[in-house]
Amino acid sequence: MRPGPTRYRRTAPALLGLATAAALTALPAGARAAEPPPADGPVLSYVVNTHTGPAATRLAAWEIARAGGTVVHSYQQIGVVVAHSGNPAFAATLRATHLFGSVGATRTAPLAAALETDPVALGAAEAVRAADTAPAADDPLQPLQWDIRAIGADRAYTVTPGSRRVLVGVVDTGIDDTHPDLAPNFDAADSVDCVSGAPDTTPGAWRPTAAAPGSYHGTHVAGTIAAARNGIGVTGVAPGVRVAAVKVAEPKQSLFYPESVVCGFVWAAEHHMDVTNNSYYIDPWYFNCLNDPDQRAVVEAVRRAADYAARRGTLTVAAAGNEGWDLAGSSITDTTSPDDATTTTRTVDPRACLDLPAGLPGVVTVSATGARGLKSSYSNYGRDVIDVAAPGGDSTAYQPPTAPATSGGILSTMPGGGYAYLNGTSMASPHVAGVAALLKSVHPYASPRELTRLLEHQADPLACPDPYDIDGNGTPDAVCQGPASHNGFYGHGLVDAYRAVTR
Repeated sequence: MRPGPTRYRRTAPALLGLATAAALTALPAGARAAEPPPADGPVLSYVVNTHTGPAATRLAAWEIARAGGTVVHSYQQIGVVVAHSGNPAFAATLRATHLFGSVGATRTAPLAAALETDPVALGAAEAVRAADTAPAADDPLQPLQWDIRAIGADRAYTVTPGSRRVLVGVVDTGIDDTHPDLAPNFDAADSVDCVSGAPDTTPGAWRPTAAAPGSYHGTHVAGTIAAARNGIGVTGVAPGVRVAAVKVAEPKQSLFYPESVVCGFVWAAEHHMDVTNNSYYIDPWYFNCLNDPDQRAVVEAVRRAADYAARRGTLTVAAAGNEGWDLAGSSITDTTSPDDATTTTRTVDPRACLDLPAGLPGVVTVSATGARGLKSSYSNYGRDVIDVAAPGGDSTAYQPPTAPATSGGILSTMPGGGYAYLNGTSMASPHVAGVAALLKSVHPYASPRELTRLLEHQADPLACPDPYDIDGNGTPDAVCQGPASHNGFYGHGLVDAYRAVTR
């Protein structure tokens, strides 16, 4: 595997000792609550998948109490209940009732894990040079955004910057809405903190937690999507649309637990978000395997939430990951999971073990390209897995950009009003979310399925490199399969913002 940035890592302890966010709902008529079992283990979070509607979730609440748990939040719309319990037999006890579709823990033992490579801050001298070379109509740092030119977004602005009616949710670590490049397009009314598994609408709760590793991530993603074209800093792919923060990263060390993402998807659905960007995988397992009862329950809960969002009109866009894996292969050796406890080495079949949310049906999965248009050295790939590709950056030793840009990374906004370069499929995915927002602007009645087809049709086909020898050492680094119109490296091709608004 070629070295590169890891897909954004979220590391956090379990929510030990936290008060639940909602009281236990009423018991069924005539029922008497049993004495809960002793809580002699660590308090973990669980998803309980039941039928939809209030009657089913009330019954679930009763059984959860009997098993020694407390309800955090009930999503009656999709039949998912988030619960906490210190009973080590909690999940087994609920499964034994045969009343639920599945029950599973969303985490293992708490332990900090590794974080992705640090951002590279924009140098003052480089910023001055960029501002001096920028045409009067451009933002001062736009000459450094090779990625914007690569997908024709600079030409798309001349047609439309995107509609204010279009709302993109950034499901991530939060957004610094005070950044001058983000404030004009930020939608506070539709922003939320979903970290606990229940929506928190306290003003400002959606902002990143400054002390958390990687807290900058959501702000960087938001800038790529919709940094305003306002004479300041950088320009986003769709600088006329609105963005909202859907904070789902645990604030101590930035783990993205399943219950937080379930909350985020349901929130996006009910707040009429047209697109969500998801530049993460769900912790603590890189792949959730259906033969494991806990992981199967996580897959079911997240799938229900994503399907609900799609039915309500939200397109989900997700990063493919940064391990250089062939996600269409027969086996992958995963040495990264669980990332909230001692990791183990396991061999997984990516066709039976899902990378969430990117591996779900209906999700647009994005691979990354570098400044020279090749698949980024780190980007995951796979025939019939990747839908489209977009700039994510790469090591300058592999794919240096052309002048005036000096970095092969993606330049975007950072908390506190700054800017920095990052590389990763985390950076590729928001380019696609931005193009999807432009498509929604010119096709306001397009459904998520129709937006997906439009994304595929506007993409510029890219042929498989033969061979793919990214470091030039004479040995192929990965094998691309399929024709230019649909292959394992680039899917249907590189997204094209100009074609999106002119075809």
